[in-house]
Formats: sequence, C-alpha cells, structure tokens
Amino acid sequence: MRPLTEEETKTMFEKLSKYIGENIKLLVDRPDGTYCFRLHNDRVYYMSEKILKLATNISRDKLMSVGTCFGKFTKTKKFRLHITALDFLAPYAKFKVWVKPGAEQSFLYGNHVLKSGLGRITENTMQYQGVVVYSMADVPLGFGVAAKTTQECRRVDPMSIVVFHQADVGEFIRNEDALT
Repeated sequence: MRPLTEEETKTMFEKLSKYIGENIKLLVDRPDGTYCFRLHNDRVYYMSEKILKLATNISRDKLMSVGTCFGKFTKTKKFRLHITALDFLAPYAKFKVWVKPGAEQSFLYGNHVLKSGLGRITENTMQYQGVVVYSMADVPLGFGVAAKTTQECRRVDPMSIVVFHQADVGEFIRNEDALT
C-alpha cells in the first residue's frame, strides 16, 4: 500500500469533483481525525490514519483490502469510481436526481434513468455532470452522469435518457465477487 502519486491524485480528484465539487476537502480534513487515500493493487482506499498505521503490520501480499474502496485505476490510468464510495459521495453531492418508485428497480438492474422515471432533479444541472441518484424517500441508490441539462429534461419526450448509469447498489449482488 502506497500513497498516490501527484498524477494519480489529480486524476482521482478530478473524477470526485464531478460529483461533490470542492467538498473533497471535507473528506480529508474531518473533525473525527485525519483521513487519507492509499493505492493497493490499482485500487484506491479511503481510511483513517489510525487504520493505516495498523495496516502497516500486515505484509502487502497478504493484505486484501483496508478501509473503503473508492475506485480503481484502469490499465489506461483512468480512474473509475466504485459503488462502495456512495456512502461518502451522497452527503456531499452537489447535483442530485430522484427517481420515481417504478423506475427504482430498473435503475438497480443497471439501466439508465429515463424521463418517465425522473421524479426531481437539482436545479441548474449541466449536461455530463456527475449526479447521485436517490429514491423519492431520499435513499441513495447509485450515481451516474446527467445526459441532459435541467432545462432540457423539462421538454424531452418520456423515453429519452436523462441520466447515464454508472453504478448502483444492486452491484453488491450482481458483482459481489469483483467488489473488494
């Protein structure tokens, strides 16, 4: 387990800023202690420094994971967020989308959000902006990318895609072997 390089940190923070903006500072400088990001087997983990110190007692080849997996770097050095980061993205999300109860299951099976399933959307959401998807009961279901602006969502036909699916909590069941 090692600290991220400047390039890796920049790539990861650019991806996170699509979803939570300048609230990234709140992830690192928390009132309950200092938290950090570490890289292990191309995956980025988020943990407190106390946990980090305890993890140094375990050899790298024996260590499976530590902390919360935020995502992984692909072979082309792009950063991909995992669903395990949702608990940290949801409270700080700048742009949110709420889906109707009938569209929840479709989203949880990995489908995009259609206009017919859109309940609400944060005002002034830009196209290709990262959004956190909620149920109408304010339960975070996953995250995605806005396919249309807020204004375009008002006048498109009901079968148009308004949010591109990125990750959802249904992945815990569908891909449980791949998530670490």
